[in-house]
Amino acid sequence: SSPHLVQVRERIRINGQPISKELFSKYFWLVYNRLEETKDTVHSSMPAYFRFLTIMAFHVFLQEKVDLAVVEVGIGGAYDCTNIIRAPVVCGVSSLGIDHTSILGDTMEKIAWQKGGIFKVGRPSHPPPPCLCFGVRSERRHPSQPGVPAFTVVQPERPLEVLRDRARERKCPLYLCPELDAFEGEHRALELGLAGTHQRSNAALALQLARAWLQRRGCQGLGELKEALPGAELVGRPVPLAPTFQPSDAMIQGLRDTEWLGRTQVLSRGPVTWYLDGAHTTSSIQACVRWFRQAALNQDKPHDGSEVRVLLFNATGDRDTAALLKLLVPCHFDYAVFCPNFTEVSVAGSADQQNFNVTLENALTRCLENQRTWTRLLEEKGGQDPWLPLPVRARGLLQPPPTRGTLLLVPPAPRPLNSPALVFPCLAQALRWVAQGRDPRLAAPAATGAHPPPAASSGAVLLREAAAVRVLVTGSLHLVGGVLRLLDPVLSQ
Repeated sequence: SSPHLVQVRERIRINGQPISKELFSKYFWLVYNRLEETKDTVHSSMPAYFRFLTIMAFHVFLQEKVDLAVVEVGIGGAYDCTNIIRAPVVCGVSSLGIDHTSILGDTMEKIAWQKGGIFKVGRPSHPPPPCLCFGVRSERRHPSQPGVPAFTVVQPERPLEVLRDRARERKCPLYLCPELDAFEGEHRALELGLAGTHQRSNAALALQLARAWLQRRGCQGLGELKEALPGAELVGRPVPLAPTFQPSDAMIQGLRDTEWLGRTQVLSRGPVTWYLDGAHTTSSIQACVRWFRQAALNQDKPHDGSEVRVLLFNATGDRDTAALLKLLVPCHFDYAVFCPNFTEVSVAGSADQQNFNVTLENALTRCLENQRTWTRLLEEKGGQDPWLPLPVRARGLLQPPPTRGTLLLVPPAPRPLNSPALVFPCLAQALRWVAQGRDPRLAAPAATGAHPPPAASSGAVLLREAAAVRVLVTGSLHLVGGVLRLLDPVLSQ
């Protein structure tokens, strides 16, 4: 999977655990030296970072003789270097979103075309090694059989039609996953270890992929797939609906026990609660906002009502930062903090956390642009927020409205009219300012050195005295990874 959050070893896991430092070092140098010895003398460049790690992952899986490999594509699918698996057992496409537009295209239809590139025809005459594409190990298949079955979840109509057409090109059966509700009995709701309503769609896809593998292994009673006749479609649905089945006890436990750092993750540290989600597209940010509201509302409210909400945000690549920030405005943060994904200003930090394609100067310039965007959005939004009634102005402060919607975060006591937007040069400084010494894992802000902006002085008092500080960290998986490294140093060991 990619990217990693704290350490690169997270990308290559066996039985759920990142491979050891010893195994990583062993296979890294074995693959590196083999490539170095056999490379073309004319075209002498080595594979780029992601391609090298992909080759290394395949080699690790082969050498360690895994039974099943689950491979997540990097970007897109059609031209991604993970897409060399010729005949996996099953393929899956999760919910589509606008991302990496400079590579994949600027419309959902173009992106769907790229994603559909992982669909596969029947098994070739000479079988490749036992690896997978998004889902599974290769198996011998009779030439007359259809292509590799594929599953997707509910998508917008046109992108779904593009996926259907791509499947037809490859003569591979494509099925739409039923909603997770369809797998639940009358008195038996499926419990998910990952929070957020959007994870129910991912869980439904996971069940179908697991069933496809188990069925290939000869397991019974998991709902046989009915092959769709050429051109057969359900009324009003361009893709046939896959049958439901009774999840096994192991499946139920798997859904319940699933953990994935940096996705709808909550870390409670006394009065400071960190909400971590690596959302970085418009659709994922929307899901993040829904989760954050619900998760924050479920927390015990301080008796005196003094609650401060902080947004810690950064975005990378070619993403439309203004569009992402606009979706976060309705959460009514008291402070918005922007900083690069560098854990420290010094270059002596972990190499796993560094992006050598981005300079600190460029990253800070983008943070300053985000700060200006946030300030402008607040000014444009003033009094026009559809989520809350018009606030009442009282002695230069915003007085919370007397009534609040059930799905809204409860506004804290009177706050400044315009929530300050602050920029810090690194994550360590940003986190220390937010926590104000109240998180035992973080030291208090230094009295000397780089100072926060003047607007932060009064905010520091509010943060120190608030009964509850709720911090949403989002916009970039690399940002979330840097925060996790500082909040939980064990992850770096």
